[in-house]
Amino acid sequence: MKLLRWVIGRIILLLNFIFSPRAVKREETEQARINERTRSLALYQFEACPFCVKVRRSMKRNALDIELRDARNDQQHRQTLEQQGGRVKVPCLRIEKADGQVEWMYESGDIINYLESEVVKAA
Repeated sequence: MKLLRWVIGRIILLLNFIFSPRAVKREETEQARINERTRSLALYQFEACPFCVKVRRSMKRNALDIELRDARNDQQHRQTLEQQGGRVKVPCLRIEKADGQVEWMYESGDIINYLESEVVKAA
């Protein structure tokens, strides 16, 4: 089972590489505003997880510069995700609010909707 998952993961990564989306082009000032909004975000993910790939593709398509944190191979990120987020489930978007509160958002569809509505359109 582990071997099958590894093979499927590599196929997903290869297809993602071949059919990688193009980033939207923006004026420098608009992109700078979006980069400022993404500074407080971090995506906990596994490299070959299909749902994580889906979120990363959306990030690339929208030219979002969000820190990626590998929760599979980096034990510190894995522990943070489990202790602060509540469980080791990816993808998970860590959102640090202006008042210092931290929100943990799971589910790829919810993350993509949040990024498109709260980051891209709000900028």
